[in-house]
Amino acid sequence: MLGGRTVSDPTKLPSPAGLHPRTIRGPDDAALHELCARLGSASCRHDAERWPAAELDLCAAYGVFEWFVDPEWGGQGWCDDSVLRAYLELSAACLTTAFVITQRTGACRRIAKSGNDWAQSQLLPGLARGESFATVGISHLTTSRRHLKEPVLRARPCDIGFVLDGYSPWVTGAAHADVIVTGATLADGRQLLIAVPTKAPGLSVGERYPLVGLAGSDTAELRFSGVEVDRAWLLAGPSANVMRQGVGARTGGLQTTTLALGLLTSILRFLEAEGARRSDVRAVAESFASEREDLLRGLLAAAAGEHGPAPTELRLRANDLVLRAATAALLSAKGAGYVEGHPAARWLREAHFFLVWSLPPAVAEVSLARLIRPPEG
Repeated sequence: MLGGRTVSDPTKLPSPAGLHPRTIRGPDDAALHELCARLGSASCRHDAERWPAAELDLCAAYGVFEWFVDPEWGGQGWCDDSVLRAYLELSAACLTTAFVITQRTGACRRIAKSGNDWAQSQLLPGLARGESFATVGISHLTTSRRHLKEPVLRARPCDIGFVLDGYSPWVTGAAHADVIVTGATLADGRQLLIAVPTKAPGLSVGERYPLVGLAGSDTAELRFSGVEVDRAWLLAGPSANVMRQGVGARTGGLQTTTLALGLLTSILRFLEAEGARRSDVRAVAESFASEREDLLRGLLAAAAGEHGPAPTELRLRANDLVLRAATAALLSAKGAGYVEGHPAARWLREAHFFLVWSLPPAVAEVSLARLIRPPEG
């Protein structure tokens, strides 16, 4: 079962005759390219409007979810450099699927780094095999709703652990999850991270947000009404600023930049094809390709812990580049690109997603400032 559903037959997705999934063992494995070819063929059919159930099942069949879990729990424990290189391929094939996997991975990593052996043993083996689905609901502790006077998700101690009341906004795949990793605030201001089984009484999922792009991620508000959670599921805290304790990927981290570059890769393929018959488009495609390679070198250096551009600078450059490339695709496609169903229309929507997904305040401030042009004179 995946997310409470029967796992579909992954061979139903378009694929070369006789191809059967095999576990991907590294970012250079030919099986990764096979997987991405199948994801790309499938994603062209639905414009990212539906939950990518079949695509996630296919990823499970190829062992994708093992990348993010250590061998002791049945995973492969890939290093950050390898993960980013694989994410680059996945996001170029289907951005919605790759985005959903990042949220699933965020939950896995917070569980893995929690030090809670019991929660790890209960959750990580099934997540590595793709038998269950987990996601995160932590934006209210990082980038969303932090301007409000009162915390939107509150916790209070009880006999068995904690009682949660309020809501968590922006929970990707909430309706499909078996467990949610979320954060809540106690009356004294301390925060905690906790894994919440979705069958817990008092937990409900709102209607999915009608997102402009990546609507198929089924992102929605998760509501808590007196939800009792056993202390056995506690992952971190209670403490001040629990998100700064190194319990998972950083907000606006390198994976977000990587997915932006993956989308750029998909756009570049279109521009390069157009450029084969139009010199003006060819010049643009070549310029973007050069920028992409330079940015990718900086990204991989950062992932390997080498000296290079700061993550904030990488995010700024990636956002700017993918937005310009999406605009170029529309200009190249002309009126056809402004019609629903054309990939240029989808790319425009998806490129703007990076202006709102896990966007650190520093990046938002610089991005706004760059939109102001000095008066001519």
